[in-house]
Amino acid sequence: MNLASLKKGLAKKKSGEGFKVPHTLVIISIILVIVAIATYIVPGGSYEKIVNEAGKTVVVDGSFKYIESNPQGIFALLQAPIQGIIAGAEIIAFLFVVGGSFNIITRTKAIDFGIVRIVNVFKGKEILIIPILFTIFSLGGAVFGMTEEAIPFITMMVPLVLVLGYDSIVAVAITYLACNTGFAAAMLNPFNVGIAQSIAELPMYSGIEYRTIVWIVSTIASIIFIMFYANKIKKNPKLSPVYESDEKKRQSLSSVENIDDKISLPHKIILLLLVACIGIIIWGVLAKGFWITEIGSVFLAIGVLSGIIGRLSADEMADAFIQGAKDMIGAAIMLGFARAILIIAENSNIIDTILFQLARVIGTIPGILASYIMLPVQMIINFFISSGSGQAALTMPILAPLGDLVGISRQLTVLIFQLGDGFSNAMFPTSGILIACIGLGGIPYSKWLKWILPLQAILFTLGIVFITIAQVIGWS
Repeated sequence: MNLASLKKGLAKKKSGEGFKVPHTLVIISIILVIVAIATYIVPGGSYEKIVNEAGKTVVVDGSFKYIESNPQGIFALLQAPIQGIIAGAEIIAFLFVVGGSFNIITRTKAIDFGIVRIVNVFKGKEILIIPILFTIFSLGGAVFGMTEEAIPFITMMVPLVLVLGYDSIVAVAITYLACNTGFAAAMLNPFNVGIAQSIAELPMYSGIEYRTIVWIVSTIASIIFIMFYANKIKKNPKLSPVYESDEKKRQSLSSVENIDDKISLPHKIILLLLVACIGIIIWGVLAKGFWITEIGSVFLAIGVLSGIIGRLSADEMADAFIQGAKDMIGAAIMLGFARAILIIAENSNIIDTILFQLARVIGTIPGILASYIMLPVQMIINFFISSGSGQAALTMPILAPLGDLVGISRQLTVLIFQLGDGFSNAMFPTSGILIACIGLGGIPYSKWLKWILPLQAILFTLGIVFITIAQVIGWS
């Protein structure tokens, strides 16, 4: 090695160019292996579980007992990703259907015309798109627990924000992250507030005034963070962590800039169908209990109708659908591997043991310090159980009476559960919805994590502030 090449190598190391961030699948696989190893260290344990009056399976506080552990060997480890894909089949199928259907709509060019119209309306004030859309999606999370429903909107937002001069991270932030923020700081969400309060034996949706303040502050803080980032990317797109992949997307959108503002009748009808689609989904979720299957069927219908109205042939529609579904394969595989982590933990019987030990730690700490500890404890539990309602059923029967013993009101215990469960969903790879959303946005998990960590720190700090104020005012 000559002196010149040595200097070049040292320069690369100094600038960080020599380090390559692992692929998302590699990161998830490493976590999977670590959890599998932990099954040989953490003893098995189990709480007794009963079905309450609401028909929800909950644990019985004080019923924990150690049971025979079930370490997950190499063969179990190899089976887990397959089991994870099977367990996540509903969401994976949803991704394929939404991806295919939206690609049919894209082929009609109606989206291009819609983007041009929005760009023209917000010309010179593009930044307003962020607070408007973020607030709408955050409200959806706060009122009716909108999270999975954000998935199809990402496919719509990516081309729009790219044309506006931002990046794919902004697209995921104003849809999924907004829903997640609303979900975490919710005042009416039935899937975390409703279930947690019923288990904690509190009046349904009591404490709504303080929770509304928590939602407003959390939403504003997130909007400011995203707007600051978006402005930075607008000035210098190369600062975006996903600049290279976004450039390829922009090339496919270059024709949009040459489209005039005159929309043909078929394109107008297709755009109206998209608006109707959103309305049907909101109505269905609120009034009819729509979830993944029903929402996917709505998108499939809109995709087929759009293809017919846009005068695509049957072969063109089929080709567009398959191509759109193909683009979802990466996100689907990642989602399956993320589920595998939970499967390994569940099959080894270590989740209840972890919960028991964490609860014991809280029980030894008095007063407000215990409430501070409960927040990261809830986040640790959320790593293994990303379902808000499932986590409430597991933790609230234990943490609510434990809070009574150390001087934490049950109302505050529910709020701590909300914040610990909700905000960290935007960070942990065990959240299948997160993996699906960043997969749709074409964002590697490592780059998303690096971007989201500062915001997570801000929201965690706000959480501590919310807890402190609640303790000081004696909120109950």
